[in-house]
Amino acid sequence: MDNQTVRLEKEPRSADNQTVLLRMEGINKAFPGVKALDNAELTLRAGTVHALMGENGAGKSTLMKCLFGIYSKDSGRIFLEGKEINFRSSREALDHGVAMVHQELNQALKRNVMDNIWLGRYPKVKGLPIVSEKQMYEDTMKVFKELDVNVDPRMIMGKMPVSQRQMVEIAKAVSFNSKVIVLDEPTSSLTETEVEHLFRIINMLRDRGCGIIYISHKMDEILRISDDVTIMRDGHYIATHAAKDLTKAEIIRLMVGREMTNQFPPKLKTASDEDILKVEGITAQYSLLQDVSFSLKKGEILGVAGLDGSGRTELLENLFGAATRKSGKMYKNGKEIHNRTPKEAIANGFALVTEERRATGIFSILTIRENTVISSLKNYLSGILLQEKKMIKSTDDMIQAMRIKTPSQKTQIRSLSGGNQQKVIFGRWLLTSPDILLLDEPTRGIDVGAKYEIYQLIQDLAKSGKSVIMVSSEMPELLGVCSRILVMSGGRLAGEVDADNTSQEEIMTLAAKYV
Repeated sequence: MDNQTVRLEKEPRSADNQTVLLRMEGINKAFPGVKALDNAELTLRAGTVHALMGENGAGKSTLMKCLFGIYSKDSGRIFLEGKEINFRSSREALDHGVAMVHQELNQALKRNVMDNIWLGRYPKVKGLPIVSEKQMYEDTMKVFKELDVNVDPRMIMGKMPVSQRQMVEIAKAVSFNSKVIVLDEPTSSLTETEVEHLFRIINMLRDRGCGIIYISHKMDEILRISDDVTIMRDGHYIATHAAKDLTKAEIIRLMVGREMTNQFPPKLKTASDEDILKVEGITAQYSLLQDVSFSLKKGEILGVAGLDGSGRTELLENLFGAATRKSGKMYKNGKEIHNRTPKEAIANGFALVTEERRATGIFSILTIRENTVISSLKNYLSGILLQEKKMIKSTDDMIQAMRIKTPSQKTQIRSLSGGNQQKVIFGRWLLTSPDILLLDEPTRGIDVGAKYEIYQLIQDLAKSGKSVIMVSSEMPELLGVCSRILVMSGGRLAGEVDADNTSQEEIMTLAAKYV
């Protein structure tokens, strides 16, 4: 394939779809120590879904942030409907019909849904400088009805699951009557049913003539929903092709610059006959989790499946002491433990990689080094002082082992891509030398190449005698990595299956058992 040739061969839905809605050309952007974008480009046609793909750190989100006014590009030109634009803020972009739904949601969690949608543009009572709650409610319901979103506009955002908050953010983008909507990993927190709902919304917007830029690492989604696909690598534009002309293998080759024949590492028989953890009748105080019992073998990779809201995350939080337990017992190596707090859980050899990196995983204003060593600071104490050389060495070891792309240890973690942030979090917990690693959606928002590295790391941990409990919404991931899978439904354990002798259909049937 010619990497410099743009081929948009998919038949447009109408003549209007021939119109170039957005063109970005020669975009360059550098941060201290790294060139994030090097002559990047993108051409979006009206009435199409244009997938933007690449490994973590390829520059996808940076390119979109240059469009949306979050970053100021160093050079290059951007044209919207033929007119050159250079947005200096996200509000300016929104006012000109360009909206972006970020992978890491940034919402006012203590405010209600309609406040979040109309923040900064509240409808006023006629003739008075007073917000019209009635009008705001009606306007919100109008947007929700159009998109078939079933959410109470008066619900407090922080009380809603991530999937509903994601749909609210998409509704907010639509409420601006946007011509261009950027969706960054929009399905990372959605169930299969919610994904289908999102696709219906996308198709409706495409039929209106909107241009959708769709960032995702999920190949099946890309090939199903997209008209065109642009691939980036290391900040460079690689190619644009009609989605109908691409296969998964070809997309992966273009993304990583090499062939990848296997999605998962070969499974190893790492589990022993020895129970390292036994859980009896765990019931949560403040969530739906009730009467869950299971065992975990030493060296085992145990999966946890279930629909959104089934109690998967609540189970891990209870095991780690991050949620209050009402009843139930836990035994590690035959001895009862309590894990009433995360501190106690860490002391008992547990570690938790959370689902929401930005909210509960990273310390965004701290450096890579600080984020890496923060859970194991006691290992670097010399009297009352921290041994800096030892912290530098440990961080270097983790950067090398995890293949973290960063200019230096002193880089703020918030400037890294989502996948590289996730690798830092893994490195942090590995430095605590855990016996039991709890993983909540460990590869969410991570590209195919980095996913393989995470899978390999999980296998290596199990091979060394560590035990892993892994929650995932991606059933192929659970089937490809785990030996056994627990299936949660309605806060209860609906069943347990052997990963090598089950099917996605059997898991889904169990997941719907108590719904």
